[in-house]
Amino acid sequence: MSREKTGGRFGIIDLGSNSVRLVVYASVERHPVLVFNEKVMAGLGRSLASTGRLDPKGIERALNALRRFMALREQIGITTLVVAATAAVRDAKDGADFLDRAEKICGFKIMLLSGLDEARISAQGVLSGIPHAEGLVGDLGGGSLELVPVAGGKPGAGVTLPLGPLRLMDLSHGSLAEAEAVVERALGEQPWLKDYKDKPIYAVGGVWRNLARIHMAQRNYPIHVLHQYVIPARDAADISRVIERLGPKSLAQIPDVSERRVEALPFGALVLYKLIAATRAKEIVISAYGLREGILFESLDKKEQQKDPLIEGCRDLAGRLARFPQHGNEFFKWTAPLFANDVLGETEEEARLRHAACILADIGWYVHPDYRAHHAMTQILLAPFSGIDHQGRLYLARVGYHRHEGRGEPEMIGNLSAYIPERDNDRALTLGLALRLAFTLSGATMGMLPKTRFEVGKNTLTLILPKKYEALAGEIVVKRLAALAKALGRKSDIRIGK
Repeated sequence: MSREKTGGRFGIIDLGSNSVRLVVYASVERHPVLVFNEKVMAGLGRSLASTGRLDPKGIERALNALRRFMALREQIGITTLVVAATAAVRDAKDGADFLDRAEKICGFKIMLLSGLDEARISAQGVLSGIPHAEGLVGDLGGGSLELVPVAGGKPGAGVTLPLGPLRLMDLSHGSLAEAEAVVERALGEQPWLKDYKDKPIYAVGGVWRNLARIHMAQRNYPIHVLHQYVIPARDAADISRVIERLGPKSLAQIPDVSERRVEALPFGALVLYKLIAATRAKEIVISAYGLREGILFESLDKKEQQKDPLIEGCRDLAGRLARFPQHGNEFFKWTAPLFANDVLGETEEEARLRHAACILADIGWYVHPDYRAHHAMTQILLAPFSGIDHQGRLYLARVGYHRHEGRGEPEMIGNLSAYIPERDNDRALTLGLALRLAFTLSGATMGMLPKTRFEVGKNTLTLILPKKYEALAGEIVVKRLAALAKALGRKSDIRIGK
């Protein structure tokens, strides 16, 4: 295994039971920025259950993919590379022979993960993207299912079960009825699963992501971001049963299903249905983070691990797009009086989202003025953030919209207000209008806002300016202050201090 402690691009090659994938991150940071992602559906574990050996065609496809990925290492400039092998390779009789051939291509030792290591690292990956996750992580690969409790920011003792779709297909000779008996028996041997009644299942794996895409399509859901998308358990169970009954031709006609997953989808749906029945879980939360992100997270130092992934992600995006990325801290302090306990009030989580929104306040500045509001909104909706659920993402997007458009309502992605509580809509409008005023007042420059401040009375919102900045209180500032005050149910005033 090559794992030099250097800066630069960080790559992971995942030798899975179904796919072989190379992912490359810009660097080893709390917010992983993906710069390259390529997958080959090699099918190493396709015949493992019946033969005990890796699939011969899968071996050649996997080794050819590995040769290409090693060539890309030089091309892309990967300075740190981890190659990890999982269920199929560790369980196959010829797994050691395959590793020997693979290591000759790599030129270094490959990390062969035990089942427990795979479970722990996958759960750590989920926690890196959903830090407050509490429930059960289920990572469905081609050859195995890892189940790991998570709580308090840490993974518990997990298990690995031979319930991956490829293995089930081979073991049951393609019969869902036979596979169902296998799944029921394996899950029935885990009585502790009953402890997760009414808790979430954090679902990892390409097959389960496809089920989420189908659910999104059914609801006509406007945000096609899978990370932290929530499916009520009853909906997930219903979809799973429908998928089980559809043949390959019918599945292939579903536009939101990956063609490469059609064969495995009914078996993955079966596993999810039986897992929901065994746990009586409350909901399924899709995690785009898993084993690879767990490997990356464990490569961070302790200080980096403790950072907030959402805030780091916002800082990264602002660093690429905003004129003054540091502006966010000024905005956060300047808007605080509007969210004091005797005004709007805010929880710790709401303050965190306000901080994130302030960091993102200027990411649309370079777009044509007529399109800035919609551009800022869609940038935030579709950004690869972690550490935020869809309700929080919608809140941030609405703040970005109102920061440019004032009191208007977005039309490009429908009326998003229906997807979040009225309280969040009102708060997003207030913060957006405050940021709109901030940019006008300061001329979008640093250092001026901290010299001004708000006083929020029972009926009045007062902006206090030093005498030095009196001339800045022009017509547009007055207008935008009045709009902000109206959102707070108050009248506006400007007072000139010393």
